[in-house]
Amino acid sequence: MAMKLKLIAVGNSTGVILPKELLEKLRVQKGDELHALETPDGVRLSQFDKEFDRQLDVAERVMREDRDVLRKLAE
Repeated sequence: MAMKLKLIAVGNSTGVILPKELLEKLRVQKGDELHALETPDGVRLSQFDKEFDRQLDVAERVMREDRDVLRKLAE
């Protein structure tokens, strides 16, 4: 499903208008938070999940702190 989304000015920032159909598919409503995840295919939007966000933070920290060890394991 492809949708055209419109960007609008929101103070000094930029917002995006999400159509009702997309909000229903994401199971979100006005005031909810979304999680944007960069993937090789683009950006994936999903409901914000506190536990998933915490896990991503931990994974990023481990990858940053143990970069050399992870590189060796990948060989």
